[in-house]
Amino acid sequence: MKIAVNTIFLQQHRLEGYGYFVQEIFKRLAVKFPEHEFIFLFDRDYDEQFIFSSNVKPFVIKPKARHALAFKFWYDVKLAWVLRSVKPNVVVQPYGFCSLTIKFPQLLVVHDLAFLHYPQFISKQHLFYYKRYTPKFLQKAKRVATVSQFSKQDIINQYKIPSEKIDVVYSAAKPVFKTEAYVIQSAIKEKYADGCEYFLFTGGIHPRKNLLNLLKAFSIFKKWQQSNMKLLVVGRIAWQTDDLLDKLETYKYRDDVALLGYVEENELANITASAYALIFPSYFEGFGVPPLEAMQCNVPVITSNVSSMPEICGNAAVYANPDDYEEIAEKMKLLYRDETFRNEMINNGKVQCKKFSWDNTADLLWQSILKTTNN
Repeated sequence: MKIAVNTIFLQQHRLEGYGYFVQEIFKRLAVKFPEHEFIFLFDRDYDEQFIFSSNVKPFVIKPKARHALAFKFWYDVKLAWVLRSVKPNVVVQPYGFCSLTIKFPQLLVVHDLAFLHYPQFISKQHLFYYKRYTPKFLQKAKRVATVSQFSKQDIINQYKIPSEKIDVVYSAAKPVFKTEAYVIQSAIKEKYADGCEYFLFTGGIHPRKNLLNLLKAFSIFKKWQQSNMKLLVVGRIAWQTDDLLDKLETYKYRDDVALLGYVEENELANITASAYALIFPSYFEGFGVPPLEAMQCNVPVITSNVSSMPEICGNAAVYANPDDYEEIAEKMKLLYRDETFRNEMINNGKVQCKKFSWDNTADLLWQSILKTTNN
């Protein structure tokens, strides 16, 4: 069987949510099924680290697909032209877009419908593209996969897609996220937090992640506790961040906040394992991997009480209304003052994170691939 995979988010030094999802699944599937050929479709020169085994064949299809007009041209013209010569049995589209012109069966992965719920957090150009074409993509795809029961129900409610057409393939945290020795934790704290304990946020820096309310909550926490606690923010600056950066310039506790930008995976794992707690107050997530990464590191989690977060985190997180920065601060204070409760959350996290693994995700997506070829 020939399995074509859209791999445009497999980019060295820029491997974030979508890219990790594809990497972790298809490096497993390519090795597990050597009898099948995996066609990796890039939109730029690729790094050899992403050619996971001898049965992976890369194609570079230019120009880069990075804005609305380029999306349309890349998916419906250039990709279609290449696939006519490749003749795959199935095309896996992991980023919410698919081609409207090819006849080969497509498996469409839709991670979330955040653009419908928070349209103010996306550019007008991209919002128009998502709103116009997402219903067409969902109809065109032979099968749809998504990363939580919450997202599946959202797709059904918004677009009336039959439940039996949608598979849930939960995401996961990678094994590199694990507990670390005291000496490593101490070194990380010295390197990034002046030797102090720190709260951690990880994820792309844009308004949907709710960093402004996190800063307000951290400010209240500092006033209440008079502690030397720091706040580390790890993630690439994405879009609509001018307001956040401007406010940070005059922020009273600016010296206690560090924007670390994009950090390589191994270092991110060490930073996560050394944190006092992860704060993840996002307004909307189809899955939300950082809380599971923290749980694997024996780090307690404060997260939002909305979208998929209660489904993914279960009883292993402290929940707060993302619109209520005072409530977020209260939860930070709770973890800080009550060590028994903090340890309870850590122990619950050890159990919760074991419910998710990339091996299981890969198996679930493989079953979805087989359903796409058999329908």
